[in-house]
Amino acid sequence: MNYRHAFHAGNFADCMKHALLVWLLRALAAKEKPFRVLDTHAGIGSYDLSEASEAERTGEWRRGIGRLLSVEDGPLADYVALVHAAGAQARYPGSPALVAGLLRPQDHLLACELHPDDAATLRAAFRRDPQVAVHHRDGWEALKALTPFPEKRGLVLVDPPFEREGEFERLAQGIALVSRRFRGAVQACWYPIKHRAPVRAFHTALQESGVRDLVAAEFWLREPTDPQRLNGCGLLVANPPWRFEAEGGAILAALLEKLGDGEPGQGWAMTRIAEE
Repeated sequence: MNYRHAFHAGNFADCMKHALLVWLLRALAAKEKPFRVLDTHAGIGSYDLSEASEAERTGEWRRGIGRLLSVEDGPLADYVALVHAAGAQARYPGSPALVAGLLRPQDHLLACELHPDDAATLRAAFRRDPQVAVHHRDGWEALKALTPFPEKRGLVLVDPPFEREGEFERLAQGIALVSRRFRGAVQACWYPIKHRAPVRAFHTALQESGVRDLVAAEFWLREPTDPQRLNGCGLLVANPPWRFEAEGGAILAALLEKLGDGEPGQGWAMTRIAEE
């Protein structure tokens, strides 16, 4: 309940997560059938990047989206264009804003936020949008309460703050739960990479759970050896759309080119954790 994403909005982890999220949403929209998105840890929707903002106090966005704003072509162009449309250098769109901007008339978003002030801000932001329903509720509980979707297709985005012990375990359990309840869902689940041991244990737990068709997209700006620093991050995708590994890899490579500075140990990987 203490985590506030406003201090970290637009950082390298947001860029990685959101660039891949935009690709996943475009892939879902390639078919005419409607889809639904469940965002379990939605935040406030969009974030202030001005001089008086929380984001400016940390300055993390300057090494993230601040380095991408000039991109006009290539694998990152679609994502960056959406950021510009949201008011880049003044506002950064969080996942609910990005999703809402890509919904077609037949699609819907369920956005959950547990922090009471943030939930109120999120509800106010979408009060006139009939395609978006905001829930003040625990995102982990929502995985069971709000799936499967009536549309029979869609995306479940799980982006916990990792401020409590046991988040990796809860994430593995949540992926397995949704896989059992809603096999057709695409799941996109963010996780931090500080050092490798917790990530290896997370991947092993998923393999032992029996969940099929899992791919881990990972990106890091420092060798993941310091448990006190956010050295990188991952997006575990269950039931990925066709060509996610190839085209998602191109996105990660483009991010490294723009956000990396040539230090030893930087890199990215697209790893299949479980076969279809």
